[in-house]
Amino acid sequence: MGTQNVSTVTEFQLLGFQNLFEWQILLFVIVLLIYFFTITGNVVIITVVSKEQQLHSPMYTFLKHLSFLEIWYTSTIVPLLLANLLSQGQAISFSACMAQLYFFVFFGATECFLLAMMAYDRYLAICSPLHYSSFMSSDVCTKLVAISWLTGVGTGFLPSLMISSLDFCGPNQINHFFCDLLPLIQLSCSSVYVTEVTIFILSIAVLCICFFLTLGSYVFIVSSILRIPSASGRMKTFSTCGSHLAVVSIYYGTMISMYVRPNAHLSPEVNKIISVFYTVVTPLLNPVIYSLRNKQFKEVVRKVMRRKCDIYRVKGRFLIR
Repeated sequence: MGTQNVSTVTEFQLLGFQNLFEWQILLFVIVLLIYFFTITGNVVIITVVSKEQQLHSPMYTFLKHLSFLEIWYTSTIVPLLLANLLSQGQAISFSACMAQLYFFVFFGATECFLLAMMAYDRYLAICSPLHYSSFMSSDVCTKLVAISWLTGVGTGFLPSLMISSLDFCGPNQINHFFCDLLPLIQLSCSSVYVTEVTIFILSIAVLCICFFLTLGSYVFIVSSILRIPSASGRMKTFSTCGSHLAVVSIYYGTMISMYVRPNAHLSPEVNKIISVFYTVVTPLLNPVIYSLRNKQFKEVVRKVMRRKCDIYRVKGRFLIR
């Protein structure tokens, strides 16, 4: 190929779910509702946690950052998906495609690190409650959050840089609903072996390490729960941790099945369905599982709602007078 850049593709065409033409309006409505509830739920979490002093603990600090992350993570993918469902294929420029790829990897990697930190926080709270305040101080929490974001920022650079350096001579149709790693690699007309190996190793380093750290934390948590003498206490604690583990398993399971499988290629339609789980579904599940199933958070929300209602009631009386 030589050393010259022979790339002639200036934009890509995202095919999306064109094979489901008759269902695209229904899919649009469903995805739009999920996106609305995802944004609303995460904004509520950020607002409540930021304003309520009793929620200024490491666990809720992690949750606030996770909610902030989910807003941007899903907004990187879903608006373009919605436009695609309405227009039967969406054009995206080469630079916009690379930008979407970078932010997708950046936010996805950051979420992996945050989920691992949150699992570690729960491990300390349940398995070492007497030492929790010293092991997970506000300073330590801030540093762990900063490490998660900075590592995510760095993780996004290498794949997007390597993909953008490939040659794309045509065709320019991406059989997906966003600029994902594997569909882009398959479109390249240059050698992709080094890129594939690098992305595979990076995927193992991020996904598998974070997953096993998270899983290990929950193994210790479950073993501690089983030693709780009260049956009701065991069920209550296990119900909460079980919900967390279910969401984590969905996220990591779908991500690992996509990016940690060398020389294995699923059909594009299967890849799209798998991608929907970690780009659309889990950003909705996270606020539900981590907040709406949390008794303390629900009590704080009720107090906030009661205060709001009292304020409106007082204002109403003032206006009547």
